[in-house]
Amino acid sequence: MSRADLSRAIGLTRVTISDLVSELLSRGHVVEVGTSSGSRPGKPGILLDVNRQGLQIIAVDLADSAVMRAAVMDVDGNVLTRVELETNDEKGDAATQQVVALTARAVAAATEHVIGIGVGTPGIVTDRGLVLTAPNFGWTDLDLQEILSGHFGLPTHVLNDADGAVMGEHTAGNDSPHMMLVKLGRGVGCGTIANGSRVRGANAASGEIGHVVVGTDQGPECVCGKHGCVETWASIPAIRRALDQRPEDVAEGAHRSAVLAEAGERLGIVLAPIVSVLDLQELVLAGPARFVDSELLDAVRETIAARTNSAQRGLFSVHLSTHPDDIVLRGAAANVLFNELGVA
Repeated sequence: MSRADLSRAIGLTRVTISDLVSELLSRGHVVEVGTSSGSRPGKPGILLDVNRQGLQIIAVDLADSAVMRAAVMDVDGNVLTRVELETNDEKGDAATQQVVALTARAVAAATEHVIGIGVGTPGIVTDRGLVLTAPNFGWTDLDLQEILSGHFGLPTHVLNDADGAVMGEHTAGNDSPHMMLVKLGRGVGCGTIANGSRVRGANAASGEIGHVVVGTDQGPECVCGKHGCVETWASIPAIRRALDQRPEDVAEGAHRSAVLAEAGERLGIVLAPIVSVLDLQELVLAGPARFVDSELLDAVRETIAARTNSAQRGLFSVHLSTHPDDIVLRGAAANVLFNELGVA
């Protein structure tokens, strides 16, 4: 758009628009991209755009149980460079140092001005990036946002991985105003959009369903100390362990189906009342494709159908994410765009 186009669209005077554009040009956030070819009389206007080629974002995904991922991304959400770091269930300071090392590799790979670092991590995360608790990393009251911003001198924004995932899914095209995305990784969490707004909760803990106890049969012991948390059946480490424990007299395919069916059923039991209370339109499952597949999806769908009112399911759908591998990265980048440039 030209300055005149912006003036008409926003309702500000041309002088004010010109001053604002000059400031954005000096920051490198906006660039001039040629002249308009419209039919209006007078001198053609100079067209402006976001500096798509000259701005980059560092996005970090800590959701996977076996690897930490980071990427250099452009402002359109495209991955330009990927870096990964294999993990061995490190906890506490060791895990924190891994995050710093991974982020350093991504920052070093950037080729243009970096506007910020976005991180999606398991756990309860406040609006200012303080990780109140993340049992799978052994973190309590860890100011991850301050650690990274202080180390790299870049604006940093940390959020829960499932919150990031639902932002990424919403940004990628599933713009339903009533949706939930369930992320299966190191743990189990969900991000929710209700009436077009992301749900945070009174304690920044909305979506922490991983440590909800499922049923009354006790079940395996969880890292949090309780027995029978949904994570003990539906997290990726739990699914992987269950698959490795195949009895000799059971075929591999049958064992896999049984494991995924139980994981999906336990997850569906937790989700059914949430679906009913929020009257969701869309439920999305995201996680490694080799585990979060059609068998697990069918079990979740069938369990929810058996436990909810059929009258509420007219517009309700359950499906797999179309971008499961990059969904947290996309959400972390979107969070930086929102906080640094005001792009929603």
